[in-house]
Amino acid sequence: MEPSNNTQISRFLLLGLSKEAEIQSLIFGLFLSMYLITVFGNLLIILAVSLDSHLHTPMYFFLSNLSFVDICFTSTIIPKMLRNIQTQSQVITYEGCITQMYFYIFFAELDDILLTVMAYDRYVAICHPLHYMVIMNLRLCGLLVLISWVLIALYSLLHSLMVLRLSFCPEMQIPHFFCELSQVVQLASSDNFLNNIVIYFAAVLMGIGPFAGILYSYSKIVSCICKITSAQGKYKAFSTCVSHLLGVSLFYFTALGVYLSSAATHTSHSSTIASVMYTVVTPLLNPFIYSLRNKDINGALKRFYFMPSLKDQIP
Repeated sequence: MEPSNNTQISRFLLLGLSKEAEIQSLIFGLFLSMYLITVFGNLLIILAVSLDSHLHTPMYFFLSNLSFVDICFTSTIIPKMLRNIQTQSQVITYEGCITQMYFYIFFAELDDILLTVMAYDRYVAICHPLHYMVIMNLRLCGLLVLISWVLIALYSLLHSLMVLRLSFCPEMQIPHFFCELSQVVQLASSDNFLNNIVIYFAAVLMGIGPFAGILYSYSKIVSCICKITSAQGKYKAFSTCVSHLLGVSLFYFTALGVYLSSAATHTSHSSTIASVMYTVVTPLLNPFIYSLRNKDINGALKRFYFMPSLKDQIP
């Protein structure tokens, strides 16, 4: 097949999770349920933080941003996948593929950066409790989030522009359920060496950098906790980090699982299945991780739930 210029490409074909028609309805129902739970759970956290003045603190400000990013992350992938199953079509336009790729990279990396910022917030709260509100003031919190959004937007734009320079054959088949960067680059009919160099360099920079920041923050946290004399004080300090540690572990272990599955088996199907954990299950579980054992969030949700009935009782 002769290579064609990328300006002539009109569409790609997303092969999805399975080619078996018998289980498409099952996949549709399963992913629709997970998507609705993800959106609803993260929206509850955003509403709780927004409506309850007790949660207007840096920690919950970052948590509400994380929940918003998780909603956007899943919304970048799942609705298109569900539509393709419903219409029995595997088509995604060239422009739609590039757009999906941009926002997938954007929200995935933004998740990573926000987890790093949240680790720094926990470090300041535990190691410098008396100066916490002074250090983590509203201006700094807003600035940290703004810088994160701008940097990741430029990072995603770089990858998207690098893909635009490639040429593809007509109606290329992507062995995935969304336009994943490395899969698209490998399908190029033109030289993709520079793209691969950028991908590997960026993966090291954006993977190791934030993770190193999280490790550094928690090394300081552990050091501070060890200096606390009372067992109750140690437990109270550590308990404020449990949810974040679970969120970080889930994010990095699923991301590592995607990498190892693709590197070890060299088959696209195993990598696609592993990607489900990273792209769908992680945003689904985050609301449960950050709310089930969190008394502040649970209290805010209860007050939000009973608010209408209380208003009705007021004469």
